[in-house]
Amino acid sequence: MIAVIVPAHNEEAHIEACLKSLIQAAGHADLAGEPVEIIVVLDACDDGTGARARSLGARTQAITARKVGTARQAGSALALAAGARWLAFTDADSVVDPGWLAAQLSLRADAVCGTVAVEDWGGYGERMRRHFEHTYTDEDGHSHIHGANLGVSARAYTAAGGFTGLDTGEDVAFVEALKRSGARIAWSRLPRVVTSVRSGFKAPGGFGATLKKIDALRLWAGVETAVAA
Repeated sequence: MIAVIVPAHNEEAHIEACLKSLIQAAGHADLAGEPVEIIVVLDACDDGTGARARSLGARTQAITARKVGTARQAGSALALAAGARWLAFTDADSVVDPGWLAAQLSLRADAVCGTVAVEDWGGYGERMRRHFEHTYTDEDGHSHIHGANLGVSARAYTAAGGFTGLDTGEDVAFVEALKRSGARIAWSRLPRVVTSVRSGFKAPGGFGATLKKIDALRLWAGVETAVAA
């Protein structure tokens, strides 16, 4: 069995698109009918996230940590107890490609670190898009770590000690633990995920926070100053 863990704090505006993409990925022919359980960890949610997730067939788990690391940790424990052999992680404001899970498994690694793409730059506009294209490596052999595009075998997850209860940077800490444990990590662009650049990001040190800092400090790279935001 394969499990997909999605941490969520008040994500009723995004969870439906995320889950519909996961359902499609779960039915990919290359998975040969292997069961896929989608687990949405409701971290201090007081909106309709849980109801929407359950209406789409996802399993939900409620916690009150307000820490994405704890949410990933809790969902992983639930998945392992259910017998999952592979754990895949994405975020509630992200949409995965139909071949996302199949691509992770095709790499035959202990863990897979994928890249992310952005389709709508919102208020950041053309300047941030150009900065991203100039500085981001969307190729095999990259060095990016995203909780929105991460997969790991149950064995490797356990050997590395799993996620720690951090409110941000939990994905980086986990991958460092995987390295220390000797896990074989595939750094690949093959598993595709589109994520958002919303201003109301949830992780204080995550992708959204990084973009906000770049914009605030005008740290654009490879961008002509004349380019309008």
